[in-house]
Amino acid sequence: MVRISGPWTHRDISANGIRLHVAEAGSGPLVLLLHGFPEFWWSWRHQLIALADAGFRAVAVDLRGYGDSDKPPRGYDGWTLAGDVAGLVRALGERKAALVGHDWGGLLAWTAAALHPRLFTHVAVLAAPHPLALRRAMWRRPRWQGLAAAHVLSAQLPVLPERRLVHRSAALVERMLRNWSGPKWTVAPEFDDVVRNNRTAMQVPGVAHCALEYFRWAVRSQLRGEGRRFAEAVDRRLQVPVLQLHGAEDPCLLESTARASSPWFGPGSTYRVLPEVGHFPHQEAPHTTSRILTEFLSGGTGR
Repeated sequence: MVRISGPWTHRDISANGIRLHVAEAGSGPLVLLLHGFPEFWWSWRHQLIALADAGFRAVAVDLRGYGDSDKPPRGYDGWTLAGDVAGLVRALGERKAALVGHDWGGLLAWTAAALHPRLFTHVAVLAAPHPLALRRAMWRRPRWQGLAAAHVLSAQLPVLPERRLVHRSAALVERMLRNWSGPKWTVAPEFDDVVRNNRTAMQVPGVAHCALEYFRWAVRSQLRGEGRRFAEAVDRRLQVPVLQLHGAEDPCLLESTARASSPWFGPGSTYRVLPEVGHFPHQEAPHTTSRILTEFLSGGTGR
C-alpha cells in the first residue's frame, strides 16, 4: 500500500533489531531522509530525485512504526529511535551520512547527531526546532507554542487518539495537512494525491498507535528521570554544519521556537525562513527546498 512506484528502488533493511523499509535513488555520499507526522517516506519524493540527480545516494526511510517498516510494541524513545538511524547507516554499508529530517524526523536528526556524532557529516532540519528548544517553548510559552502543538498533548489519552486518527478513513490526517500548510499548497494540483496517500498510509494496521507512541514518550518522559537524562545527552553543540529551514507560516512548530535552536548549531550553520510556506517546506516548496539542500550538502551554505 505504501510502496509507491517511481524512479527509486524499494528495499528492506535490518537495523537495530528491526526491519526498516526504504526507498533509494542515486549513488554517491549517503543522505538519509527522515519523515515527520502524519506522513511516511513518500513525503521526500521530490528530494529523492533532486539529490540523486545532484550526485548523492538518497535514502528515504519509513521510521519505526510507520509505512512498511516493523511496528514493535516498544522502542519509541529518543535513544532507540536514534539507534535506528545510526544502525541504518551501517546496514547500508556506509561509514558516514548526512541527515535530513522533517518534523519528528528533524527532532530525530538533532538527537541522532548528538548521540552518534561520528556518523554524520551534515544535519538539515525542516520545521523542527532542537528538542530542548521545543521543550522550553512548550513550558515557557504554553499559550503560544503549547496551543500550536495541542495535538501532542491530546495524544496522551489511551485508545481514543488512535480511533480519531483512523476514523472515517483517516479524515483527521487530511485536516492536519490542510490546517498546517501554507495557503498556496492546499490548492495545488498534487495536494489531492498527498491527502490520499497519507490517509492510506495512516490506515496501515498499527501505524496510528505507533505514531502516537512518539508523542507519548516525549511527554511522559518529562515526568521521569529518563527525560532528564535524555535532555543532558542532547544538550551539546553539534560538531557539524546545521541547516535549519522553516516555513514562515508554520502554525504547528512556530518560527520563533525554531529560531531558538541556534545554541546547538555546529560550525558553518545557517537558518533560513521560507515565506508563504507552512509546516511542510519540502512538499510546499519542493524546488526551492531541494536547491537549498543540494547546495548545503555540496559544501555551500544553503543561502
